[in-house]
Amino acid sequence: MSFVQPTEEHEIIDSAVNQLSRKYAGKFDQSDILPVVKESYQSFADAKVRTFIAVFTSRYADDRLRALAKNRGLITDAPPSVLFVCVHNAGRSQMAAGWLRHLSRGKIEVYSGGSLPGKDLNESAVEAMREVGIDIANEFPKPFAVEIVQAADVVITMGCGDTCPIFPGKRYEDWALDDPAGLGVEAVRQIRDDIRRRVEDLISDFAINFK
Repeated sequence: MSFVQPTEEHEIIDSAVNQLSRKYAGKFDQSDILPVVKESYQSFADAKVRTFIAVFTSRYADDRLRALAKNRGLITDAPPSVLFVCVHNAGRSQMAAGWLRHLSRGKIEVYSGGSLPGKDLNESAVEAMREVGIDIANEFPKPFAVEIVQAADVVITMGCGDTCPIFPGKRYEDWALDDPAGLGVEAVRQIRDDIRRRVEDLISDFAINFK
């Protein structure tokens, strides 16, 4: 059951399409952008908290369009990219994405997604990352998109590798990490630190100067 009135839905979709049409002018027209925005919106349509649904829709559609442009050869100067996938995209994959953005200093494109996305971020994961100076509170659970899987150079799964499509020429890894769902901050700190070590090892494989 959707909690959105039709007028709100149309306003959100129209605003995102107009914004992204300007951003991707010369790469996509509105007939390309509209279905991506509509599908992205549906990922959040049943959320009871409406405050950020427009922002989430626009950001998710933007990520998908950038990946699609990369897949079609419309963007040729993109940095390396990594996709983190866990079940709910609420804890492990969000912490991993936060660490990689922080440690790579923006020199790696970072995506995350879930096989069965949750409704909210894991509060213990948000707090554990805040303790080390990384704010993931503005992130949001979302499904992994096939075009992002295809665009990523490295795909890291966390307990859901069998749900992720396999494309040739990509590096796939599955990280065996405890699920932070239902755990307090003290337990999640250990998961956070384990993820940091794994992300540091991952970064060392890229021939990039991160200083």
